[in-house]
Amino acid sequence: MTLIDMMQNVLESSGLLPLWHLIAPWLALDERQLIFVFATPVFIAVAFWEYLRIRHDPRLMDTREAIRNFALGAGYQVTELLFAGIIAFPLYAFCYHHRLFDLELNAFTAFGTFLGVDFCFYWMHRASHRMRWFWAAHVVHHSSERMNFSTAMRQNATNIFNGMWIFYLPLALIGFNPVWIGVAYAFSLVYQFFIHTTLVGRLPGWLEQVFNTPSHHRVHHGRNPGYIDRNYGGTLILWDRLFGTFVDEDAQDPPRYGITRPVRSNNLIVLWTHEYVDLFRDMARPGGLWSRLKHLWKPPEWERPASMDENSPHERTHSEY
Repeated sequence: MTLIDMMQNVLESSGLLPLWHLIAPWLALDERQLIFVFATPVFIAVAFWEYLRIRHDPRLMDTREAIRNFALGAGYQVTELLFAGIIAFPLYAFCYHHRLFDLELNAFTAFGTFLGVDFCFYWMHRASHRMRWFWAAHVVHHSSERMNFSTAMRQNATNIFNGMWIFYLPLALIGFNPVWIGVAYAFSLVYQFFIHTTLVGRLPGWLEQVFNTPSHHRVHHGRNPGYIDRNYGGTLILWDRLFGTFVDEDAQDPPRYGITRPVRSNNLIVLWTHEYVDLFRDMARPGGLWSRLKHLWKPPEWERPASMDENSPHERTHSEY
């Protein structure tokens, strides 16, 4: 019996599988999606434990925001469950059909899948900060001014439509089974949930050298000038060290969380869409088609000059976005 068979048996005995078939009869739950379904109660339990520890400190916890974060996460999971199979899967199937190598699942290829997914996550995450189209979806995750486990659930329901999953397609083309890719990705996100906290300090040195830790990820969520666009790693921090994006947490400069242009709204739709609105508003400004399209792949802080002179672009500093 496979992992997905066991998970589906549990869902069926609990009465949840018929409900799923009622909601989305054209889709079958895959391993990646089932991992998220079963991990969510664990996330809620751990977040509640943390809540009891920090609920009296408004700098660390706001009850209404924590509930809102889980609502944002629920929206993300619903769109992933409903649309991943009909948007992303056909392209993964196409790449895997034309794969370069036939790879059997063994200890070596399992480790290769983990390493490949983590490498692709680094570049996907880096692009999510440095290309505005991807930032439009990712920004909601960074817009909270608190760092706790509920922040990990603060995701955008538009992610599946935004296309960040394309960064993993080369793995299927190489010959890694899309199911393996999905499972490795799911476990990576489960791991990353547990690094969204202020309750865990620095870990032993070798762990801090190799793995993404709460200390490293607090830096990533900081809006301090020296922390912006750093520590993109998923499970491993090795890629940041290799590609020059690593910064250590400085006790003299503790992270200040959030984005430098805060969103003054608690409306879920606004939180999901505000950066898209700003992006398309900027693209609608007069100018040539090419100059307008540049907003899609330029960094979030990039602006076209008022004179529309593309040969002398003006760029905002990080502190201005």
